[in-house]
Amino acid sequence: MGASKWNREGSAFSAQGLGEIVELKFSSNPMLKLTDLQAKVELLDYLDLLTNSPDIRVVIFHSNPLKSGREEYKAFYQNLLKSRVNRDALCRMYNAVNQFILKILELNQVTIHINSGAVIMMFLNISLACDYRIVAEDIVFQNPCHELGMIPKGGGAYFLSRRLGHAKAFEIMASCKDIHADEALALGLVNEVVPVDDLENRALEIAQTYIQNPARSLMGIKRLLNYCMKDIREYLEFENKEIMRIVDSCLMPET
Repeated sequence: MGASKWNREGSAFSAQGLGEIVELKFSSNPMLKLTDLQAKVELLDYLDLLTNSPDIRVVIFHSNPLKSGREEYKAFYQNLLKSRVNRDALCRMYNAVNQFILKILELNQVTIHINSGAVIMMFLNISLACDYRIVAEDIVFQNPCHELGMIPKGGGAYFLSRRLGHAKAFEIMASCKDIHADEALALGLVNEVVPVDDLENRALEIAQTYIQNPARSLMGIKRLLNYCMKDIREYLEFENKEIMRIVDSCLMPET
């Protein structure tokens, strides 16, 4: 099976096969893309193909440098909250996020997430579903939810409480303070911090180290670790309900 089989240009992502590695890069405006049914189906179908392939050992998820930061996130939600017509789009996006997180956890391959620049909490939360996280020195995790009276999407309470404990997870989620690279590393939210220009090369180096290990061993380790996450599906559904409860209370009356 050649690498070309895994080369893909979707509306929400592009992918390249590099031997036993697939590097998947997301397009800009990822939140808007997740409200599009075709874009969501393309992504989830591709991940289904990956998880069933014994030829791919590692998947690298690369967030787009032009992803949404604090101001883009606020503008996105303020636009959605202008009308109940947009509520369905928000529901579609949140359902897509749930499905994406579950697909990451179901992948038999080792998953590496790389990121840089300004990152809202939702994308930090999603990255916590991956096995290994590498960020650039310029990373800034931002939590603008409180400025909108919202709560962050992406399994944050679930992943952070298990990684850091209830008290620290609450402190992070209830704060508007930015988290920079050094703090993220000290907290264990990321595995490595590297210069921006070294981000992709370092991810490929780490991927190669995993390829040297027996596939059955790595798959077994992932299954053992994910056993502790078997209630994640129920949590994500509950998270959606809580967010939509807040959204419904904030929706502006139609004129």
